Order: sequence, then C-alpha cells, then structure tokens
Amino acid sequence: MLRCTRRSFSALAAASLFASDPRYTIGITTNTRGGWENDVWLSFREARETGYRWVESFISYFVDYWDKPEELQKKIDALGVKLITISNSSPMEMHFEDPARHEKLLADHLRLGKFIRHFGCRHLKINLGPRRETGTTQQDLQHMSTAVEELGRQLKGIGVRLAIHAHMWSQFENRREIDFVLSHTTNENVGFVLDTGHITLAGIDPVELTRTLGHRIVEFHLKDTAPETRGGAKKRLPRPDMMKEPCFFPLGHGGVDFPAIKAHLDRIAWKGFLTVELDSSPYRPPKESARMSLRYLKETLKLA
Repeated sequence: MLRCTRRSFSALAAASLFASDPRYTIGITTNTRGGWENDVWLSFREARETGYRWVESFISYFVDYWDKPEELQKKIDALGVKLITISNSSPMEMHFEDPARHEKLLADHLRLGKFIRHFGCRHLKINLGPRRETGTTQQDLQHMSTAVEELGRQLKGIGVRLAIHAHMWSQFENRREIDFVLSHTTNENVGFVLDTGHITLAGIDPVELTRTLGHRIVEFHLKDTAPETRGGAKKRLPRPDMMKEPCFFPLGHGGVDFPAIKAHLDRIAWKGFLTVELDSSPYRPPKESARMSLRYLKETLKLA
C-alpha cells in the first residue's frame, strides 16, 4: 500500500498544480522594480513562496558566476526553482545594428548560450539593444537580421534556440521592424518571444500577432496594459518612469485579451513557457503583484 506523509502529499499536490496542462509551463521574470530589482535571491525565494517554480532573469545578476556555473546551480537548487533562461544584458555587447561590433557580440552571446546550457535552458531570449532617438533604419534592420541569423545558427549547434524579444524603446520595437527581421531570418535559427505588454504598446494586437507567428513563438512574456490600449495602443508612449507612471500591470487589468491568446494556442497545440513579467510594482510589494497574476492564470485561464 502506498503511504504518503503530510510532507510528501503536499509536495505531490504542489507538483500537480502545474501539471493541469503539460503543454504550458508557467514562470516569472523576477527583476521587478519596487523590491526585487536589487536582490535576485530574494526575488527567486519570494517567487517560489508565491507558487512559481520556474524563474527568468538577466546575466547582469550572475556575472560573478560566469566561470562557476556549479556554484550558481547549488544556489538555485537550494531555493527550489528552475531557470527558464538567462537573458542578455550589460556588460554584454548588444548593438546588433552595428556590424563593426558583431564579432564581439557573437562571442558574448555564444558564451551566454553555453552558460545557460549548464542549467538545462533550451532557449536564449535576447533584447536587441537600446533605441537611438533617430529610430531604426532599413540598413540597421539588415545588419540586425544578419547578426541574429548567424547567432541562431551557432547556438543551434550547442542545442540552444535563439528567441528575439521585441521591446519598446529598443532597436527592435514595432511591426515594421518585427516583420523585416523575421522575414529576413529563418524559422530554423531565429524564434520569437512575444511580450504582450510591449507588443500592445507598440500598436500591435498581441492576439493577431500570436495567430500570425504561431509556432515561431518560443515563449510569451505576460504583462497587462491599460484597458484603452486593447488591440494595440493608438500612439507611441515615450518611455515613462515605471515607478511613477507604470504602463504595465498584473494580469487581468484589461488591455490584453489573454483568453483569446490562450484559445489560439490551444487550437494549434502550442507548447512552451508562459512567463509572467511585472516590470514594476509601485503600489504593492512585487510578491503581491506576482500572486495577483498567478491567481488570474489559475482562476480565469485555468492554466495553473
């Protein structure tokens, strides 16, 4: 007869919480301003206490572990979480639009790809550098496309899929830029991270983009926006102070049609990471905002 102690039963119940639909893996990016941005270990611990078992962060938090991945693994294991991926950030080279920097850029990102493989990560999510005031030119887009295609090819050789992230106020932001880069790269080498908040503020309907890109999407970053931006903001928002004028919110605020996104993912049998991202939490501790989003995933989307 199988006997379960109170502790083992609780562990089994916690594991089953995230097994309701094995196609979707729920996680959270934890660099939330308002309490988590300066202490990655606190963010991982509180995310785990809230109910998240998969976490995502940036290499800037782990530069002391570049040559000590085993030590980092021990710290992560002790907190009871697993890494979705570790994104690029300072001090890495990130000017994808500048061909003079591509040699270092490729070396930096291949190093990051090899680093995250130590933790079982299967994709590398990257941003494509800060946006210039003059925006992104066609020549910039061509250089960016060349760089990410080559980077994706090299990463594939070590078992890591590249996934580029469209981000407001970066060189890779709007629909023109997304369409150009994805049409000038191959699905084989370059995937996509669809960030529902950034996509909406870029004037794009994230539901339509989900339907258009389908399985080229490797991961979703889930954040909500103001109700009036539903279907895509009508005008571009200058970069605000996220603690004074936040434009991203816990899930369920109203600007993103998450049920429609999930309905399409169900139809095409999509499989991957659904990663909550809060950016900032000025009105409550990040742990509470994270709990609000997880409650929405459980109660409204029936995901967790």
